[in-house]
Amino acid sequence: MDNNYIIPFISQSDFEKHVAKTIASYNETLKSVDLSKFNSNIIDPIKLTFDRALFKKSIEEIIELEIHRQRDKSNTNAIGYFHQYMFKYISNCEVPQHGFDVIVTQSDGTKIYVEMKNKHNTMNSSSSQKTYIGMQNQILNHPTDTCFLVETIAKRSQNIVWRCSVNNKTVACEKIRRVSMDKFYELVTGMRNAFYLVCKQLPVTIEKLIKNDVVDTVEQDTVIDELKAKNPDLLKAIYLLAFETYNGFENL
Repeated sequence: MDNNYIIPFISQSDFEKHVAKTIASYNETLKSVDLSKFNSNIIDPIKLTFDRALFKKSIEEIIELEIHRQRDKSNTNAIGYFHQYMFKYISNCEVPQHGFDVIVTQSDGTKIYVEMKNKHNTMNSSSSQKTYIGMQNQILNHPTDTCFLVETIAKRSQNIVWRCSVNNKTVACEKIRRVSMDKFYELVTGMRNAFYLVCKQLPVTIEKLIKNDVVDTVEQDTVIDELKAKNPDLLKAIYLLAFETYNGFENL
């Protein structure tokens, strides 16, 4: 094991394998973005015009930001995979194929059934109700078990009763809880700073995998070159993408 590997509850080989698999799930978004892919959902040139003026960016910078936004949207699932499947490598945890995201078996044999969300505001009221009702049913059928809504980016470090509005009525149960990711790691590993160690190790491992050519990094995009070929004025080229057949735009 490397001297700079600091996570005691997951082996170095398992952690590196897991990070590599997470990066692999980025592969589609690491590919070069061409003009066709960039405009697959038709870019809004009006928005980009406002963005360029109000954020005081060049049109090249605005295009790069839009490419990044598209990639970022696609990579949400990859980050969810990273957080969920990490627990496959931690003893007393399992990641089932269906249903709850993680199941933890405690020393007394009782289980914690976990739904994971990236941010505290990810769920709307409808999905919150659906999740809460599913947890109520789990507790009803297995009264000794507990259900957690684990949030990677919670408002604060917490392990509290989840108070949820179901059919316009606030309900609460001691066995249905909202738990921040640090508190969940602490419960599972017995280490107060376990999640901190994962966050500290992550950039070191990613750089190692990239340096050793274990994983790919992003390819060069061709969007700006293709837009310039369409019209040397990039803003005009963006307008032509969306409005080429609209009245008047043939004069651009």
